[in-house]
Amino acid sequence: MPEGKPAGVACVHLDERMACTLINDPRRPALCADFTAEFMVCGTNRAEALVRLAQLEALCLP
Repeated sequence: MPEGKPAGVACVHLDERMACTLINDPRRPALCADFTAEFMVCGTNRAEALVRLAQLEALCLP
């Protein structure tokens, strides 16, 4: 995503299972490769992560 990924928009490199299609691909951004899921942000499942991310995004609005 050359212009960056807006909040709330899924990455174009995720497949139907929400898995990254760029694993082991040199085009994979360093930010993604360096990402480590943390409980505070991700919770225990996808639904919980989406709620937590939405809360964090709301807190960051100007």
